[in-house]
Amino acid sequence: MSLPQNLQPDEASPEWLNKGDNAWQLTAATLVGLQSVPGLVILYGSIVKKKWAVNSSFMALYAFAAVLVCWVGWGYRMSFGDKFIHFLGMPNVSLDAQYLIERAFLGYLPNATMIYFQFVFAAITLILVAGALLGRMNFLAWMLFVPLWLTFSYTITAYSMWCPDGWLAKHGIIDYSGGYVIHLSSGVAGFTAAYWVGPRAIRDRERFPPNNILLMLAGAGLLWMGWTGFNGGDPYTVSRDASLAVLNTHVCTATSLLTWLMLDIIFFGKPSVIGATQGMITGLVCITPAAGVVQGWAAILMGMMSGSIPWYTMMVLHKKIWFLKQVDDTMAVFHTHAVAGSLGGILTGLFAVPKLNRLFYLVDDWQHYIGLFYGFHTGRTKAGFKQLGIQLLGIIFVVSLNITITSLICLLIKLVVPLRLAEDELQIGDDAIHGEEAYALWGDGEKYESKLNSVYEEFPPPTKGGELQMA
Repeated sequence: MSLPQNLQPDEASPEWLNKGDNAWQLTAATLVGLQSVPGLVILYGSIVKKKWAVNSSFMALYAFAAVLVCWVGWGYRMSFGDKFIHFLGMPNVSLDAQYLIERAFLGYLPNATMIYFQFVFAAITLILVAGALLGRMNFLAWMLFVPLWLTFSYTITAYSMWCPDGWLAKHGIIDYSGGYVIHLSSGVAGFTAAYWVGPRAIRDRERFPPNNILLMLAGAGLLWMGWTGFNGGDPYTVSRDASLAVLNTHVCTATSLLTWLMLDIIFFGKPSVIGATQGMITGLVCITPAAGVVQGWAAILMGMMSGSIPWYTMMVLHKKIWFLKQVDDTMAVFHTHAVAGSLGGILTGLFAVPKLNRLFYLVDDWQHYIGLFYGFHTGRTKAGFKQLGIQLLGIIFVVSLNITITSLICLLIKLVVPLRLAEDELQIGDDAIHGEEAYALWGDGEKYESKLNSVYEEFPPPTKGGELQMA
């Protein structure tokens, strides 16, 4: 029986290449890219005070471009290449055409597709780190931070957990799509960097109103829908497991948003739009390490917990714990990414279904991927506890690595340029840093109070020579 003409292998499409998988992988990668550009570019630029809109958006756009150049220059091979040391691949370029069209280390894809797919994950990680630093970091310092952190932190975590030769991968850690590599890393690194950079100006810390909530929702929507590629692309094949991952992602996210919304209504009396967006993000983050290896009912439970536990740490614990109050984390990435990412990793160690792991990993020894609850159910309690222990080990590793590496990078940059903007730049914002402003409108997120209204006792204002004087 011969294949249809359009499926016949040829020089451009060798026998190992699956055209459907390759098409989906490129699409999934582009969806993830759209989460950053324009998704987070829009979200960051609209959720901050007006005077920081350009700077915040441009921090994201710069990171996206800088990461790609570093990724093809050395980052990809350090994350997924030949073993160099215990937790890192050999640095090498990924630009030779012959290498790019060869088969990737996993799936039925060429290296070029895999490099592109993994790039958008690396890029969004740095952009998430930026969320903790909005409104005060020296842009020149950010320009140095991005390539340094990618090289000395992200590559180590990615190689350790996602590369088949990585030490945590060999131990059997389950991180379906980046709960550890992306979200826990960015949350801890962002919080650590925020400590070293220092806080925003006092006025900004006291009052930091979004300049456009409708645009913020547009950015959030791109982030949510883009997660279809984020989690749906990680089996590296158009499989049943990819479909399950996509559905679980949206179920958990919707549940988390609704849970956060209900808590805001119960305790604060108003359905906060910004709060609902935070709940959406924590749901997306929490399901990421588990997306294709848990049941639908587990996705609901994970959504309920991701909408309540990070809410509690942000709204209650953050105001009680002295150290948390000392660090100015602009976008609360510690709670939305570090707490939610850790929560997702732990819940994966409880809810992971062995047979679903078989569909995801497609390896012979899939039985050792088992959540604790399924260990109890099948009489393999020891294996379940071992899986949970590996998940906890992953959290300890990522937290320790990112506190150490991020601190060293910030201290190194501090020797070259200031980490924080000067006080006069902090007062002015975009115009002082970039010579550009987002809107040709009056005000800085403040209410416009016209003196030509009945609130003021004198109406009309005093005149001189019969002419109205401007305030």
